[in-house]
Amino acid sequence: MARRFPVPTLRGVSRSLFGPEAADTRQSLIALGISTLTSIGAGLTLGAIEETLRELRGLLVLVPAAIAMRGNIFGALGSRLSTSLHTGTFSLSRRADTVVGQNVLAAIVLTLMSSVALGVLAKTTAVAFDVPDTISVVDLVVISTVGGLLSSFVVLAVTLALAGGSTRFGWDLDNVTAPLVSAVGDVVTLPALFVATSLVGISFVTPLVALASAVAAIVALVGVARSGRSVLRGVVRESVPILLVAGLLTVVAGVAIEKQLETFSRFQVLLVLVPAFLAGAGAIGGILSSRLSSKLHLGLVEPAAVPDRVARADIGSAIGLAVPVFVALGFLSHLAATTLGQSSPGLVDVVSVAVLGGVVTTALVVAIGYYGTIAAVRLGADPDNVGIPLVTSTVDLVGAYALVIAVSLVGLS
Repeated sequence: MARRFPVPTLRGVSRSLFGPEAADTRQSLIALGISTLTSIGAGLTLGAIEETLRELRGLLVLVPAAIAMRGNIFGALGSRLSTSLHTGTFSLSRRADTVVGQNVLAAIVLTLMSSVALGVLAKTTAVAFDVPDTISVVDLVVISTVGGLLSSFVVLAVTLALAGGSTRFGWDLDNVTAPLVSAVGDVVTLPALFVATSLVGISFVTPLVALASAVAAIVALVGVARSGRSVLRGVVRESVPILLVAGLLTVVAGVAIEKQLETFSRFQVLLVLVPAFLAGAGAIGGILSSRLSSKLHLGLVEPAAVPDRVARADIGSAIGLAVPVFVALGFLSHLAATTLGQSSPGLVDVVSVAVLGGVVTTALVVAIGYYGTIAAVRLGADPDNVGIPLVTSTVDLVGAYALVIAVSLVGLS
């Protein structure tokens, strides 16, 4: 008889929230709370640049992917550093040949490569899905690369600070990295992309920046391939394919929102909700993936088709975290938008959209978070490199469409 997937019970979820791992849940809730507040700030920025989004069609296709890529790269970096902490191999150092140094170099190379790739993917996907009047691939590459690099150095500094703080204050990096990195990525990426739009349409300058970015990305990848640093080569080799897949998924998510630009512009609160909704769902999935990854490395979780007791506890905790997060997202989005004079259909409608979309997204977060991490192990890849990018990018795709469907079900489109 086929084995059934164990469904977490209310008692199990409660035990995950208030039982032996209550400290983990408290750390996650605090990190998610910070992530929620900062993501609302990012959403307000998105609502404020509505005219730019209308003028530069196709930019909204790039936005979710650019935000998600910061979480993909630096969430994975945090997950690797967390595993290093758990296994006793972590130490902060400026030397490039250390474990931390090689991971930092890998993050910079991956940022450059993925930013160029996102510009190309955004244009290709926009054309494939018939998004009208999109700006050129050169413009999108420049916006993606310049904005990506500006924001990534900030997110990198925060990720390293969290790792250092975890050793000093006893945090579990698995519980805080995904939401806090997502939070910082949300806050800095949108303004960075907006600043980068100032380089669009300048004769000679825009094409030159795009060409220099592409050449630099190729040179960096070739340099890594020839490097004698095994950690650097391994991280980049395993990360590039999954980041490209993740980028494709998230630009498709951007298409879903771009095609609803008129509805989202009529009710600006929906633009406020978008970054927070996607970041919240991705952070919950990232926490689950990061916890499972560390426990797989330590042999505490078996990579089985049916989750064992330890894995079920983490799944129950993720479900328990989701409920307050999406209610709070709807409430805070409405409050922030109306306070700043942005249009909203009303508190009940906004919360309904957040919760309806969140229910669908959370169910898939759990499945993707567990089976994506397990699949990485079974395929011989490091789950720290694969788990978070796979979860967050898939969640962005599912979350974007779930949000659009929820908007329709509530009667706003």
